[in-house]
Amino acid sequence: MPTAILTGQPVPGSSIESELRSLGFDVHLAAGAAETETLLARVPGEERVAVVDARFVGHPHSLRLGLTDPRFPLAAIPGAVTAQPAARQTLTRAMARENSAGGGTAVAVDSLADRITAALDADGAEVHRPELGSLVAAVPADPQARNEARQAVAAVDDEAVRLKSAVKARDGFVTTHFISPYSRYIARWCARRGLTPNQVTTASLITALIAAGCAATGTRGGFVAAGVLLIASFVLDCTDGQLARYSLQYSTLGAWLDATFDRAKEYAYYAGLALGAARGGGHDDVWALALGAMVLQTCRHVVDFSFNEANHDASANTSPTAALSDKLDSVGWTVWLRRMIVLPIGERWAMIAVLTALTTPRITFYALLIGCAFAATYTTAGRVLRSLTRRATRTDRAAKALADLADSGPLAEAGAKGLGAAARRLPGFTAPAVALLGGAAVVTTAALTDFGGPWPLVAALGYVLTSALAVARPLKGALDWLVPPFFRAAEYLTVLFLAAKADVNGALPAAFGLVAAVAYHHYDTVYRIRGDAGAPPQWLVRTVGGHEGRTLVVALLAVLLTATQFKVALTVLAVVVALVVLVESIRFWVAAHQVGAPAVHDEGEPA
Repeated sequence: MPTAILTGQPVPGSSIESELRSLGFDVHLAAGAAETETLLARVPGEERVAVVDARFVGHPHSLRLGLTDPRFPLAAIPGAVTAQPAARQTLTRAMARENSAGGGTAVAVDSLADRITAALDADGAEVHRPELGSLVAAVPADPQARNEARQAVAAVDDEAVRLKSAVKARDGFVTTHFISPYSRYIARWCARRGLTPNQVTTASLITALIAAGCAATGTRGGFVAAGVLLIASFVLDCTDGQLARYSLQYSTLGAWLDATFDRAKEYAYYAGLALGAARGGGHDDVWALALGAMVLQTCRHVVDFSFNEANHDASANTSPTAALSDKLDSVGWTVWLRRMIVLPIGERWAMIAVLTALTTPRITFYALLIGCAFAATYTTAGRVLRSLTRRATRTDRAAKALADLADSGPLAEAGAKGLGAAARRLPGFTAPAVALLGGAAVVTTAALTDFGGPWPLVAALGYVLTSALAVARPLKGALDWLVPPFFRAAEYLTVLFLAAKADVNGALPAAFGLVAAVAYHHYDTVYRIRGDAGAPPQWLVRTVGGHEGRTLVVALLAVLLTATQFKVALTVLAVVVALVVLVESIRFWVAAHQVGAPAVHDEGEPA
């Protein structure tokens, strides 16, 4: 149970102690800094602890926001500061220094909690301060100020604030205007019945899988039902995050489930559409389009992740392009237009659902490919311009993140060691240039030559060399964030074209399964990095071969096997990769959840 230490003289009529208990805290009283330090030392190190001024006046939800959010090791609001186990030593040091400076006297005019927060700031600790908006959180110094604060508390509708704060601060047009106005009330309904965000997330996944099953029937009724259920799944997808924000039920496992299930739902639905097209009256084979849509969407995400990681902590971060973007954001209608152009998940799923119900799977995939291609071009071009016009120093952390996202296997690693000295003498644009050229060569060869010919294998061998050269030195160049997306596109498209060239029934579905398994591995890498957990272990990357190893193996199989045997080999490879990465991923995230690792803070870019 978390512990709250109330400091200072109790105030007659104050409800602070009961409010802390209602939030699950075990409350102890301390007259001053010395007693607070003593009580703090007695709290077990694996428990959350909070120091709260006894004179605090505010909304219960302001206390909830400040003291119970599991995503941040240190957090504070006026009159209260809290630390999770990971930051206990930092809080203890600040408390000891404050006690020594204050001589252990009772709190008089200012607040001990606020002085501790100031000491944490002076130490350079990262203290989260939630946006309270109209919520009150204050430490009144006299009876008149206390009365005014209580009146301010009474004037604010705490429940309305909770409902408003449940909605993500930055979201897409469809989500903001067509889903959130009512999904927040579904979230409140779930909270009042004790449902957890993870349960809602699971319900969203099940609904999407049923939608994919309906699409797979190939009938008009099935397509209509699939579209309706896909929208219902998205409503639940919004609800789980809103429920987490409404009740502050964040968790490591929940963040992973939410992100992972989003991808699983969308790509399972693509497979359902492809199955439905093949089973429908026209017996239309759109597996290549389905796989192309998955490849394009995954590469879009890798562009987002790589760019953000490359500039996560860049110093001297200036760019005229970024300044123009900020200026456009000041004009209301351009904000929504730009958010819709990038085709975030709300717009994308709404388009897929409507087109599924009204048209055919082929038209749905054509529209999806055109829309995502335009969005990818728009966002990537803007980020390239920002990178070229930005004067910034990339850090070792950013270079390490990009190297992890590159997913280089043992072949590229061995080559990189031998090419390191030569790579350091080459121009700064070498890494993305050779990654692009090597990837383009193997993809073009796979697309333009006959199945079974030697040229894709020759190009794959060249791809191994260019991949090694691309990562032979730290990825700190202005455009080095393009290296992981180029690698993803090269591997995925090579599999797609070789399967298409095999021209045997079942080859493209097998390729779809393989790319899905590998894409899961790449998404899992991203979520680990964003959660500050590091990349997957090296044994896992080596076991599944790295991007260059898998590309070489698939090209070799296409040369050595018949088309039918190649289909079987792709299926086996997909199953093996899926089993290895899923078992390790589930083990890691469940273990992280059990030790209470903080959840990923994600309130920004719509997926």
